[in-house]
Amino acid sequence: MPYDPLLVKPMREELTRVGFQEMLTPEAVDSTLSQQGTTFVVVNSVCGCAAGGARPAATMALKNDVLPDRLVTVFAGQDTEAVQHLRSKYLQGIPPSSPSMALFQDGQPVAVIHRHHIEGRMPESIAEAVKGMFDEFCAKEEVAA
Repeated sequence: MPYDPLLVKPMREELTRVGFQEMLTPEAVDSTLSQQGTTFVVVNSVCGCAAGGARPAATMALKNDVLPDRLVTVFAGQDTEAVQHLRSKYLQGIPPSSPSMALFQDGQPVAVIHRHHIEGRMPESIAEAVKGMFDEFCAKEEVAA
């Protein structure tokens, strides 16, 4: 049974107000992840012990010099079809985890932060791990001479 939309609204807005786009359907997942470039996906959730650190960490990571081309989110326990599609088509062989974060390059996962990497850590520490993913896999702008 999906969570009450009123319950999760503030949790959704914590990401959408800083620029994350919601992928509410399997079609939205395909449309987004079929694009070239880098896409940062946050699998949002209600879990207080981990999601309460994951959402602020995702926001803090946006202060990095290098950012992905797209910022998107799906909500576990709410956007059930979209989350299932993401996991079965794009995260094959990667155990389901919520909350979690994944960086995709040209539709392929290149880095994943699972719930067990989030639980018990401060948002600042999680944000540093996310920034490391961005630095490693996101293209840096070439400066014209």
